[in-house]
Amino acid sequence: MAEVMLSTTDNPYNPFANYDSWYAFDTAHGYNSCAYLARIAKSSDDLSELDEEQAIEEAVDSIVSLNVLGIYIKITKDNFISQEQRKFNRTQLSS
Repeated sequence: MAEVMLSTTDNPYNPFANYDSWYAFDTAHGYNSCAYLARIAKSSDDLSELDEEQAIEEAVDSIVSLNVLGIYIKITKDNFISQEQRKFNRTQLSS
């Protein structure tokens, strides 16, 4: 199972590689993604590590599918795309 994180479309930092900067950006903008995820995830100290990861991924999927603010994205270590690349991709799609 791939390790996943909840992030926002405007956060330029990779939380897997630069968590402190990612977290500072996230909280400075009032997103508090970690706290939001903690409220949604059905986790417990009684869960195995694999079950805990699955609960987190299900919560991330739920947040991204609802995406009321239109800012949340699911990322993995393998699919992180920088903010500049996301802007480029959107430009290419709209052309």
